[in-house]
Amino acid sequence: MANALVSIQIIPKTPNGEDVIPYVDAAIEVIEQSGVPYRVAPLETTMEGELGNLLHIIEKMNTRMTELGASSVISQVKIYSNPKGASMDKLTEKYR
Repeated sequence: MANALVSIQIIPKTPNGEDVIPYVDAAIEVIEQSGVPYRVAPLETTMEGELGNLLHIIEKMNTRMTELGASSVISQVKIYSNPKGASMDKLTEKYR
C-alpha cells in the first residue's frame, strides 16, 4: 500500500518565453511512464506511492524540463505521508 501522496506544480522557464503547456505535458508524461497512480488537476498533479519513489519522479520531471531547454524550473510540492497508508480515493471519498 502507498504511504504518500505528492502533488506537484511544475513551472519551467522556457527558452524564448513560449507557452509552458507542452513542457507541463512532458512532465506529466514522466509521471505516466513511472506507472504510479496519478490525477491531473487544473493547477497541479497528484501522485500516489512510496515517498522516495515519488520524489525520484519529481527529480526526473525537473531533468526532463532542462532536456527540453528550460533554463530553470520551479517545482511547488505538497506531501501527505501516512505510514498506515495514503490513498487519493480515501482522502477524497466524502466529496463524491
